[in-house]
Amino acid sequence: MFTRMLFLLLLALNIGVACWLYFAPQAPASQLPATDPGVAKLVLLSEAERPGEANAAELATAPESTSDLRNDTCNSIGPFATQADMRGALNALTPFVTRIQYREAHATETRGYWVYLPATSSREQALAIARQLSAKGVRDYYVVTAGEQQNSISLGLFKDRNNAERRRAEVAALGFTPAIVERNEEAPVYWLDYATDKAHPIDWRTKLGAGAGALREQPIECF
Repeated sequence: MFTRMLFLLLLALNIGVACWLYFAPQAPASQLPATDPGVAKLVLLSEAERPGEANAAELATAPESTSDLRNDTCNSIGPFATQADMRGALNALTPFVTRIQYREAHATETRGYWVYLPATSSREQALAIARQLSAKGVRDYYVVTAGEQQNSISLGLFKDRNNAERRRAEVAALGFTPAIVERNEEAPVYWLDYATDKAHPIDWRTKLGAGAGALREQPIECF
């Protein structure tokens, strides 16, 4: 009986001690200093303040005043056939102008001239005319079999208008009535818009040299 009571007493004491150790407030662990005394603290590159960062929002140069803008004259140079040509001119002119920008436009370009006999009402009629052409010594022709010009007879594509006119005259002399249509295509072109002080115009052709080519200049509203 005594042994049993002693066992229960010791068990209760152990439980009490365990509870006290578990729930007792812990003393804050002392933290070691990040660096040794006299040694500068390391700073990440992303945390370091870069020179001039506080002034990053400021313009590199002071903006033009209203009076300055009134003294500007604006023009546009183009058209440039490719972005590479445009960017070359942009780099060449930028140091000499107040402002400069580029824009894309679309231009209709002539891709050649088509000589043909107008479409007939049926393929049989088109083939019959083709046989007549062949009988009179015409070899370069093609009967169009599909599309908007189906059953017409192509007599050739020419880059030069004079060559197209010559072909039409040759076939017309054989008793046919050929026609010519200009083949056009829209292509992107590029323009440079720039502003300069009226008192200090620039000779952009001299700045661009051989790159000026067939470019033209036209006045535009200032931007």
